[in-house]
Amino acid sequence: MSPRLFLIAGEPSGDRLGGALMGALKTLAPGVVFGGIGGQSMRAEGVQPPFDIADLSVMGITEVVPRLPMILNRLRVATEAALAHRPDALITIDAPSFSLRVAPRLRRALPGLRVIHYVAPSVWAWRPGRAAKMARSVDHVLALLPFEPPYMTAAGMTCDFVGHPVAGQPASGPVDVAAFRAKHGLGDTPLLLVAPGSRRGEVARMGPLFRETLRCLAATRPDIRPVIPVAETVTSEVAALFPEALLLGAEADAPERRAATAACRAALLTSGTVTLETAAERTPHVAAYKASWLTAAIARRLIGIDTGNLVNLACGWDSGARPVPEFYQEAATPEALSAALRPLLDDTPARAAQIAAADTALLALGRGGEPPAMRAARSVMAALQR
Repeated sequence: MSPRLFLIAGEPSGDRLGGALMGALKTLAPGVVFGGIGGQSMRAEGVQPPFDIADLSVMGITEVVPRLPMILNRLRVATEAALAHRPDALITIDAPSFSLRVAPRLRRALPGLRVIHYVAPSVWAWRPGRAAKMARSVDHVLALLPFEPPYMTAAGMTCDFVGHPVAGQPASGPVDVAAFRAKHGLGDTPLLLVAPGSRRGEVARMGPLFRETLRCLAATRPDIRPVIPVAETVTSEVAALFPEALLLGAEADAPERRAATAACRAALLTSGTVTLETAAERTPHVAAYKASWLTAAIARRLIGIDTGNLVNLACGWDSGARPVPEFYQEAATPEALSAALRPLLDDTPARAAQIAAADTALLALGRGGEPPAMRAARSVMAALQR
């Protein structure tokens, strides 16, 4: 009998994970029946969500509180949609503050339901008690980082390292880069990738900072042109902040976005999955993040490591190696970011060290093996058969 699965993704990165997982599951179980909540990638695979996932793209205490009534409404709608689907398993994809609130509600109504969570929470970095709490409603976890499964199994869940999806993507080559430049009439203009975030709150905080960073950088590199891959959730906000940039919107497919990244000499990024996507194209980057003062104050008391960058983490977060410059809160200033970017634009030891670290990180995260989406699909099917 074909499985019935309900998937919930709350943000663009989770939507991409969900879409790839759905495609792989169709290969392993051709009759699989999907329901769920997602964005463009999951809709392309057949999901018809009852609301736009942009409604869930909020982070931090001060960002969530004003939108709490809407979020509670979406929680009710998501639960009702999942119940109507009568799934054999619920697959929650990242966004635990929302998706893992749906899971216990469903389990009360559907006692035999299996719950699978895709992307292990970073309990090795902060709030380790989350794993035990999560185990009350989650049976199985799909981990992106190789050192995460022991944390999950210790809390009572089964867990497989399935690899990071970025590790399964083919790197762009010279032909792709040349085609991208020709398509947009760029000639040999030096390019800088800029990614101010995929959530409205992130863009509101990081966008002005990155705009000022570009102005600082222009003092010594006036020839640099920014290229910005835009998430569907924040297109208008980004366009207003960076009128001079080349924006890659929904019309740009994944290969073109990868080619755009490879065409850039360096990158200025909001911390997140995009840092690894950039590293996969061997484009050095500087990462930054700013949260509200209250969110930051609480985080400082809870976070137990000094890096949030995926390249630094994959190279061994406990080794002390930090090849990627990171700037958070007060340290994230236009002057600091532009100063860190300048050596990455030339052939310097810092640039070479970061490219080597990126290659090491991608190997650790599964490059060269079976595609992570297929590994994740096999793990899901095995979990359903237990």
